[in-house]
Amino acid sequence: MDRDRDPAGRARNARPRDALGRPLPRGEAGVVPVPEQALPPTEALEEAQRLLDAGRAFAAHEVLEAAWKSAPEAERELWQGLAQLAVGLTHAQRGNERGARELMRRGAERIAAFASDPPYRIDVPGLLAWAARGEATVPRLVHRPL
Repeated sequence: MDRDRDPAGRARNARPRDALGRPLPRGEAGVVPVPEQALPPTEALEEAQRLLDAGRAFAAHEVLEAAWKSAPEAERELWQGLAQLAVGLTHAQRGNERGARELMRRGAERIAAFASDPPYRIDVPGLLAWAARGEATVPRLVHRPL
């Protein structure tokens, strides 16, 4: 069987996914995927929060990953850490406590350097505390209001 490919020829799994990002059998209805293009930082945070609030941590991770890959070098650790926190929550939602703890730990390590002066009103101290607790609750990415 040939692999699914995107227009640029990169391997992509075209199977539908459930709300937790798990592939479903071909032909089944899945959740609407998020666009792959990077959003500006504030919009990426808003969209990721909306997805987190809707129970779609995997999709939030995809939004944050796109932001990470397009971020300026000085912010890449921050965005990668945020994406890892969302993957950690995805693992928690799937019942993988060990994977959740590990991804939350790694994500927290990456964002910790931004705690004293976080850009875009990101609540780095709050996210660090949330990750340390290892909870499957939905974190706030930024200080309110967004």
